[in-house]
Amino acid sequence: MLTLSPNLRSLVNAARDIAVTVTSRTAEEDDRHARWPDATMRALADARVTALLAPTAVGGHGGGMVGLVGISEVLAQESASAALCFAMHCVGTAVLAAKPTDAQRDRYLLPIARGEHLTTLALSEPGSGAFFFYPETTLEPTPGGFRLTGTKSFVTNAAHADSYVLSTAAVAAGAEVDGAFSCVVVDRDRPGVEWLDAWHGFGMRANDSRTMRITGAEIPCDALLGAQGDQLWYVFEVIAPYFLMAMAGTYLGVAQAALDEARVHTGTRRYGHSGELLGQAPVVAHRLGELWGRVEATRQLIYSAAAKGDAMDPDALPSILACKAMAGDTAVHVANEAMTLCGGSAYRENSRLARILRDARASHVMAPTTDMLKTWVGRSLLKLPLL
Repeated sequence: MLTLSPNLRSLVNAARDIAVTVTSRTAEEDDRHARWPDATMRALADARVTALLAPTAVGGHGGGMVGLVGISEVLAQESASAALCFAMHCVGTAVLAAKPTDAQRDRYLLPIARGEHLTTLALSEPGSGAFFFYPETTLEPTPGGFRLTGTKSFVTNAAHADSYVLSTAAVAAGAEVDGAFSCVVVDRDRPGVEWLDAWHGFGMRANDSRTMRITGAEIPCDALLGAQGDQLWYVFEVIAPYFLMAMAGTYLGVAQAALDEARVHTGTRRYGHSGELLGQAPVVAHRLGELWGRVEATRQLIYSAAAKGDAMDPDALPSILACKAMAGDTAVHVANEAMTLCGGSAYRENSRLARILRDARASHVMAPTTDMLKTWVGRSLLKLPLL
């Protein structure tokens, strides 16, 4: 990990303490019962770790991508779902902090800075798939603001969040903004917003990622984030960089957890007939060393990219795009290989490594998908537009 500022180091250490003392005790049951990680999220809020990306002007920490990666990694070593819940709040915070009005600052950023408000993203839709930046949820002007209609899928934190950052497509016949993509913020108690079936995923089971149905929800003018038509700016200048780094940190933590499981097993398991450690077999030591090298190479890429992003390095784009793809590949590979090294004891139902393997697999499914990101890396290297 890069050298952190004293404040960021304190936040990462606080998150690590919470992961070890709180998250580790609830992760298995949260996963088994698809239960949102309430104890972890409350502890993070009480320690004001959730104020990571709130601006210092409102009392937040004004942290950046390096801090986001560091905290996501340590949380994910105990629960990828808890890391995802924290990450989606942070990315939502970054969006709210990008171009806030005074009213938005007071309503959202100030309580986030105090650890009293949880936000999240609501971008994905059933019809958009991996192309989450092309929403179909409509934003229709009304005399008092706007009317929202549409369906958002895989909304992490779901009914537990206090607000939601949504992407929309404007409908205003004859108006200049017709068809423009915009972002809005919606409060949890807004009439016209309802939640559909509870989340029961193969992995990432504890993040309460549900479908939001919006039926003619009336929102005020000040719910608009930035200007109408700003959605693509938000997506590629704010959401994508912070989301990709948060997910990279999360899957790095998943990969590290899998490596730790393999290291403990091969370093303690002894054969009954000889008393030798499993890890004494050359092929086992070789494979463990190979896994360590892959995790460490991924870590160096991710923290380097985060530092470039925080420094607004003009050459940061390929690294940032590559991070989630690389972290996903690494997490899946290391979890698979760790399962092989740990053998039957790890293959039992709902073992820790089984949960890690299920969570790792989400990396290739979650948009932007691994294939899409690798394509974008290539296009950025060729100086071609991403879209």
